[in-house]
Amino acid sequence: MAQRISDGRHYIDGQWVDPLEGVAAPVLEKATGEQLGRYAAGTAADVDRAMAAAVRAQRDWAAALPDERAWVLRRAGDLMQERAEEFTDVLIRETGGVRAKAAGEVAVARGRFHVAAGLTSQSAGDLLPPFKPGKTSVLQRIPLGVVAVITPWNFPVVLALRPLGPALALGNAVVMKPAELTPIAGGQMLAEVLHDAGLPPGVFNLVTGEGPAVGGPLAAHPDTALIHFTGSNEVGRLMARTAAERFTRTSLELGGDNAFVVLDDADVEQAAACGAWAAFEFQGQTCITASRHIVHRAVADRYREIVVAKARALRVGDPYREDVDLGPLISEVQRDRVHKEIVEASIAMGARLLEGGTYQGLFYRPTVLDEVTASMPAFTDEIFGPVVPITVVDSEREALELVNSQQGLVSAVYTGDVDRGVAFAEQVRCGLVHVNDAMGRPTGEDDLDEFTQRRYIGIQRTPLRYPY
Repeated sequence: MAQRISDGRHYIDGQWVDPLEGVAAPVLEKATGEQLGRYAAGTAADVDRAMAAAVRAQRDWAAALPDERAWVLRRAGDLMQERAEEFTDVLIRETGGVRAKAAGEVAVARGRFHVAAGLTSQSAGDLLPPFKPGKTSVLQRIPLGVVAVITPWNFPVVLALRPLGPALALGNAVVMKPAELTPIAGGQMLAEVLHDAGLPPGVFNLVTGEGPAVGGPLAAHPDTALIHFTGSNEVGRLMARTAAERFTRTSLELGGDNAFVVLDDADVEQAAACGAWAAFEFQGQTCITASRHIVHRAVADRYREIVVAKARALRVGDPYREDVDLGPLISEVQRDRVHKEIVEASIAMGARLLEGGTYQGLFYRPTVLDEVTASMPAFTDEIFGPVVPITVVDSEREALELVNSQQGLVSAVYTGDVDRGVAFAEQVRCGLVHVNDAMGRPTGEDDLDEFTQRRYIGIQRTPLRYPY
């Protein structure tokens, strides 16, 4: 299939089509500001067109043999492997991530196509115990219908595949809106792969554009059976309110102010190395980044020293053309938020700048703040930038109280005693807690429940007498 990266079109019903209002917007390389391509600036009318195609296609796709769906998904994974270098190059330029991050994302995404193919062979239901004489009760798992997938810019391919693979494997159709900052690798190129893999027209549709113009109408559409959104808490609340109007199912992965705890018996060198990586990886722009470094006073001096040294040693530059450790932030809006609303605001409240706190263009130096208190933005807000805010505590109890004072998505604790770490983790109010590690999360364990609904069929095989 001819590439459509520069066309500024939607992918609807198996075809690349112009937006109804005929407007396209540029996609910029984050390190240089050069134009990489264009995306269609869609509207609610484009969403309606895509949803109509998805509704038409979904019934036949759900009725297809499981092996047919699995073949398409496996072929899509193979095609991603064939285009891995191309995907990697576009991801570097479109997101600003370094090559290792981009290549790793492509490898994981390719694997998710193959894992999703395996879902087609899982049990589609169960036989339940009879609750009347001669009654047979069957539990079926059936597709939801049309899934609305709204994806973020930080891992645009792998976070698209997380819902897209299982949704398609289990017989749903999908209408997807990628982030407008990264619509090429995480949208247009995925559409090409699915098209070339033989996915029937209308089963996957891509509508690009701004959130209010496309994401809002997509979430609110009467044919949307599930809103799968990954992004900020603010927009997540809007998605939840939208879903409540129609009792639409939601799957929301939102941000979190994640804690990284270092107890007094920790291997400080190992903890600091992990803490620096968990804060600076991809410029700190992930929902599982370590945002609050809560360190016991007994090891705080050494922890500061190591983290500052690592921050100073990191090379910041253009990841597509240079051998660097960190690339640019995603946008000027994000840079200004990190610098003004987090770093400068916390310094004004008494935090001490140990390293960084400067930038050129979108390139922000790795930054370390000390003497951060629980009232400062560097503690209370999800940073989404390369900043380590250090808060020193005098006891494990104090550390635990500070961890639980903010909502986290993924937290971590470092200790020389694994049992102590597990006991600490069991008291953390968080969905995932690492002991002597950070970052990363399991996926796929809830796919059947998330992308299907239960249907009970009661079959009465012997006549019954009724009272009237």
